[in-house]
Amino acid sequence: MIREKENKHYSFTSIEVEEYLRERSMSSFYKGTLLLIVTAFFGECIEFLVNMVMARELGEHGLGLYMTILPTIFLIVLLASFELPTSISKFIAEKDSNYHVGMLQQVLKWTIIFTIVLTIIASIVIPFIPMFKSYHPLLKWMVILLLPIISFTSIARGYFMGKQQMGKIAVSNFLRKIVQLGLLVFLFQWFSFDIETSVLIAFFTIVGSDMVVFLYLMHMFFVQYQRIRKEKNTILSGKAIWKDLLSVSIPTTGLRIFHALTHAIQPFLIKGALVASGISAANATEQFGMLAGIAFTIGFFPSFIAHSFMTMLIPTVSKAYAQRDYTKLQKLLQQVMIITLIYGTVAVGIFYFYADSLTMTFFHSTQAAAIVQLLWPYFLLHYFTIPMQAYLIGLGLLKDAVFHSVWSTIFSYSAIYYLGSLSELQMGGIAIGMNLGAAILASLHYLTICKKIGFSIWLVPVNKIS
Repeated sequence: MIREKENKHYSFTSIEVEEYLRERSMSSFYKGTLLLIVTAFFGECIEFLVNMVMARELGEHGLGLYMTILPTIFLIVLLASFELPTSISKFIAEKDSNYHVGMLQQVLKWTIIFTIVLTIIASIVIPFIPMFKSYHPLLKWMVILLLPIISFTSIARGYFMGKQQMGKIAVSNFLRKIVQLGLLVFLFQWFSFDIETSVLIAFFTIVGSDMVVFLYLMHMFFVQYQRIRKEKNTILSGKAIWKDLLSVSIPTTGLRIFHALTHAIQPFLIKGALVASGISAANATEQFGMLAGIAFTIGFFPSFIAHSFMTMLIPTVSKAYAQRDYTKLQKLLQQVMIITLIYGTVAVGIFYFYADSLTMTFFHSTQAAAIVQLLWPYFLLHYFTIPMQAYLIGLGLLKDAVFHSVWSTIFSYSAIYYLGSLSELQMGGIAIGMNLGAAILASLHYLTICKKIGFSIWLVPVNKIS
């Protein structure tokens, strides 16, 4: 519309300008999201192959051991990132570019200090964590090596997310997957390991792939940093910068720590419930291996679309809310929900009706098919929850996100243990508990977002905006 008027030398109103800018912003949002989705799709295909290789090489027992320790390792590594990608991207999206250099200088300085302290503490504490004594002695040192890698990668990732340079994010995500697959195939193809060493090698591939991503992102980051440092910049006080960053990082890290803690507990909760139902400990470990290593791999496969939305939504929603552009916020939520409903329904339909074929073709196991079918509501609701969490972050509703997660997890875990320990339900009871928890979390997120941006539950605008 504006371009047509420009050609005819017409004047245009501020409303038309605003609408034109909104359309351009939406177009940029979907282009960035599409780029992330395409690269993430290929990345997820590779991840699927990674899990197939691990399922074949580790076996059900080894896969169970791998999946049992994985949440604990992610909890430790989470501390190293301190959710800087989220807080930095929000800061970059909301603030004028004049303030970016000052913020990055503060973050780099304190990340160096924080990483040194955290690595020293981890080197002292991790060797005494009882869980690590059941694994190869080198595993704990691999985890310690990950800490500085994750810390500095988080800065670059947050900057590129905030600037909406999604090409670099897409390349880094793809690099991580392809390097991990290459290392797995090479090492297991040419060497033979016992179970303990095989689990160690599986974790080594994670460290190796993260190292490659670190080198790539930090190189691209410092190239841009040197350029923007030469431009006109306004230096904010360190206190003001960290007030903005920590207002996001602390609650978001708290939320991630809570999720990591609950995921670290989940293997023991599920296996404990199954043992209480009359299943042997070895059989319970194998069933959890099928749940986490096969059912989750299949069910979470389409979530790369949800994560792509999340990466784009955090800076986009943050900027729109800072400008009080409720029309854009409403339109964006409406479109994201419709797209999620379409691809989510198709995905879970395929998983439900072709569960036997999928589990047998890719994992040579038919026992996991029943678990996939039982968990279709859990997977579908998961696709909705991820972009809605991004909305809550962008709207500054982090406390709400934390409370929603706490209440839904308490209910879910109580139901998982009670129902899973019943001899007539067992894994069926665990699936019911997980489905109920996902339904509560998605409902709380959705109702809170609608209230904040002035939407009814039917995605229709209302007059009152809180």
